[in-house]
Amino acid sequence: MSSRDWRRLDESDVRVRPGKGTRPRSKRRPDHAGATSAMVIGKDRGRWTCAVEQDPDRLVVAMRARELGRTPVVVGDLVDLVGDVSGTTDTLARIVRVAERSSVLRRTADDTDPFERVVVANAAQLVIVTALADPPPRTGFIDRCLVAAYAGGLHPLLCLTKADLASPAELLDAYRFLDLTVVVTRHDEPPDELRERLANKVSAFVGHSGVGKSTLVNVLVPDAHRLIGVVSSVGKGRHTSVTAVALPLPGGGWVVDTPGVRSFGLAHVSPFDIVSAFDEFVEPAEECPPGCGHLGPPQDPNCMLDDVVAAGTASAGRLASLRRLLISKAGLDDHTERAD
Repeated sequence: MSSRDWRRLDESDVRVRPGKGTRPRSKRRPDHAGATSAMVIGKDRGRWTCAVEQDPDRLVVAMRARELGRTPVVVGDLVDLVGDVSGTTDTLARIVRVAERSSVLRRTADDTDPFERVVVANAAQLVIVTALADPPPRTGFIDRCLVAAYAGGLHPLLCLTKADLASPAELLDAYRFLDLTVVVTRHDEPPDELRERLANKVSAFVGHSGVGKSTLVNVLVPDAHRLIGVVSSVGKGRHTSVTAVALPLPGGGWVVDTPGVRSFGLAHVSPFDIVSAFDEFVEPAEECPPGCGHLGPPQDPNCMLDDVVAAGTASAGRLASLRRLLISKAGLDDHTERAD
């Protein structure tokens, strides 16, 4: 082409490739109608182990789909999977949906931490494992676990171990005014009553070092150590001894072992979350002055809960138990209880 021909060209003769930003992005997202339902039973560094349709023999490794963004996915979550759900080695599915949770076990690092962390989702009950001796029971930690259970919608179950070493009478007396399920076990007898209460439910276990939690889990799930290894190996090979893991119970149900829960910070819990677990005090609490912590005099001199007891429509023992939990939540009991 001569220089004379070049002068005859205009913009209509130039072919311009549109940039990447000129094409409008669609807001439509696939509905994944054919997704497979599953329950998350373990997590390891960006990989989740899922039991397809809650079948412990159908384990699938999955990653979080891009459209979920930073949506948290924890053990116990019910999710929908797409992609390769065969569970074959080196395959990877995608989590495209997380179902609404029926309950959440939350904690914060301490009582001043504003960031709450969901430890377990959709558990029906929180099993608080406490030894009656060696080590002695720690009511401060029990109270904090109760607060976390009430606030998260879990039914608390107090499991007292080592009854062959000490009587449970004194500890039971301390909680006699609470609507609390209690199971007592000993090392020389099988935990049959506990096993019955766990059947066909998802139950999260917490407990201090030495109270016998791991022993109970191993009795309830005889293959626990191997199963934990299986859940770990489907991720990137790191052992999950410091993270929650759901283990299937023979005959149905799941035990969620939470060895990584070393404290129960309660910064995310409001006083009314706790009061809500005591039906007779809910309406009176709504009549309390703004900012009332429901602790009674001298902290809350105009608390209406005292009037309920004075009128004879609630027991003083129930109010005392409620306020003990409120004191624990407020951090006024000086307990720095830690769990294994």
